[in-house]
Amino acid sequence: MIYDIKLNIHYAYSAAAAGGRQLLRIMPLDETGRQKVISASVRIAPEPAERRSWTDFFGNATIEFALRGAHDTVDLTLMARVERADTDPETDPGTSVALGKLPSVLRACRDLGPASPLHFIAASPRVPELPQIADYARKVAAVLSGDPTTLHTVMAIGTALHRDISFDARATTVDTPLAEAFAHRRGVCQDMSHIMIGALRSLGIPAGYVSGFLRTRPPPGRPRLEGADAMHAWVRAWCGPQAGWLDYDPTNDCVAGPNHVVVARGRDYADVSPVKGILRVAGGQTSRQAVDVIPLQS
Repeated sequence: MIYDIKLNIHYAYSAAAAGGRQLLRIMPLDETGRQKVISASVRIAPEPAERRSWTDFFGNATIEFALRGAHDTVDLTLMARVERADTDPETDPGTSVALGKLPSVLRACRDLGPASPLHFIAASPRVPELPQIADYARKVAAVLSGDPTTLHTVMAIGTALHRDISFDARATTVDTPLAEAFAHRRGVCQDMSHIMIGALRSLGIPAGYVSGFLRTRPPPGRPRLEGADAMHAWVRAWCGPQAGWLDYDPTNDCVAGPNHVVVARGRDYADVSPVKGILRVAGGQTSRQAVDVIPLQS
């Protein structure tokens, strides 16, 4: 599957900004066997005084830019063409570690590279340890028969959250605390992903955050996926040394597949936020985001 992707992020300031420095993580990833970036470019307006690119620790394409002088709007536009594998390598349930054996498997792990599960066990800036989420996760896991595999547990948690938390684009903002979103049982993909990450970590399952895009034109007869109007988020969970990482989308209760285009991976939103930085400005600001993910072939 080949997709043409366009993302526009527009900021408007009530008073002119004097300058700022930002980090962008909006470029799709190249992942062997999963997706290939055929072409990609990012336009920044007004033209920045400084701009450079690098790859961060987790392998995410990062652009740093600085604006100087007065400006009252900023437009960030990504244009990309990405080839996405029609299917992902399936995780064999038989290769997933039993949940009860996962702690000893993790203790034996000596890998400290970017994909090491050891980076994804502890609390992180946007996913603190919360007893109410841990209690929820224990109750979901308790009804699983026998000694469930890590994979089985991941999917059970994702399905339960999809059932119990309503997608509501007006219920939260990007800064809403995890505890508040969970208490109200409402939110968007960011909230659902953070809640699922917290639930999995409370059970000892390494879990991280994935940002990306969803196909915005579904195949004929298929419903449009929730979250397709903006950048999307889902979860990756480590199911053992043989099974590896599984990408799961709790917002849509599915394994992330050909409709999902990966942009960045990290511990939580703080590691992968599309725009992050500082700005010298007095007064408020507004922003809007528009996404198109158009399949060129079905």
